[in-house]
Amino acid sequence: FFLDNLLLQHNFTSYPKDFPQLQNDTFLRAARGEETEHVPVWCMRQAGRYLPEFRESRAGKDFFETCRSPEACCELTLQPLRRFPFDAAIIFSDILVVPQAMGMDVQMVAGKGPTFPEPLKEPEDLQRLQVKVDVDKQLGYVFKAITLTRHKLEGKVPLIGFTGAPWTLMSYMIEGGGSTTHSKAKRWLYRHPEASHMLLRMLTDVIVEYLLGQVTAGAQALQVFESHAGILGPVEFKEFSLPYLRDIARRVKDKLKEEGKDVPMIVFAKDAHYALEDLSQSHYEVVGLDWTIDPQSARERTGGKVSLQGNMDPCALYAPKERISGIVKKMLEGFGTRGYIANLGHGLYPDMDPENVGAFVEAVHQYSTQMIKQM
Repeated sequence: FFLDNLLLQHNFTSYPKDFPQLQNDTFLRAARGEETEHVPVWCMRQAGRYLPEFRESRAGKDFFETCRSPEACCELTLQPLRRFPFDAAIIFSDILVVPQAMGMDVQMVAGKGPTFPEPLKEPEDLQRLQVKVDVDKQLGYVFKAITLTRHKLEGKVPLIGFTGAPWTLMSYMIEGGGSTTHSKAKRWLYRHPEASHMLLRMLTDVIVEYLLGQVTAGAQALQVFESHAGILGPVEFKEFSLPYLRDIARRVKDKLKEEGKDVPMIVFAKDAHYALEDLSQSHYEVVGLDWTIDPQSARERTGGKVSLQGNMDPCALYAPKERISGIVKKMLEGFGTRGYIANLGHGLYPDMDPENVGAFVEAVHQYSTQMIKQM
């Protein structure tokens, strides 16, 4: 209670240094390829609609309003940690706060998902965007949520900050929402390559500042979501995604190095199985994998350069609990226990049974502990 009052009085930001001592650093050690006692595990969208308490907290509230409330984000981030022994927390937020910070209107429409009432249609529309974004002003609510959550976690596990990658954000900004073909966004790549690169550079500049701000606020690891990587083929990925992913990691790392900080970074390029070699040489400590990639093949193709994260098919959580156990065992045998973070190959779905999520976490801890002891 005293801490809450203190944080509220000082607007959350006065205490990004006096964080509680971290008690479980398994996730951070695995990210750096160090030895661990068990394989760490967390889930994408672990703070989500599969939890009844999440649905209750969110009932009747506007999604982005919730994102702008540090207290609400903190509570939603902590909810899964009260139920399951996850080895990391990920701040509750959304990748589309970046286009919002650049001046675009984004709304969460029930039954439809994120919607941009005025998407970018032609290169001239880039003039509507805010090029120089004051991230502290526009995205300070995320930083406050991170600082508050770091305190409230009481050092139990590390806190992950995140962002969408430039190509993924660009595709949303042009499509005006979700899409199966992303044909409007890809039309830009083929018809307006210069304008596409201009937009991707603008996004990259904001993302770099945004990630650095998250670390200052207390994030102990960072994940970059290239959720729409699979919409691109290898040639387009190398031109319109990879250079920006690399640039983000390099610039963030260089700045953090100057400040004497070492924060592991994860890149998750969904469906970009053709780019594993490139991703493993892109300045990220960890490469996240979706479920379409074979664990042993991923190990061989990344050549021990990075730790790996993933990659159980989220739909495996619909299986009976005893079956989940077997699926986890096989996954762990494929990846091995060193330089590995267990996760799903994408986020949890709203209709999943929390008990099955618990079974997944328990199986990872149990089997990996046994495997490490037998080595």
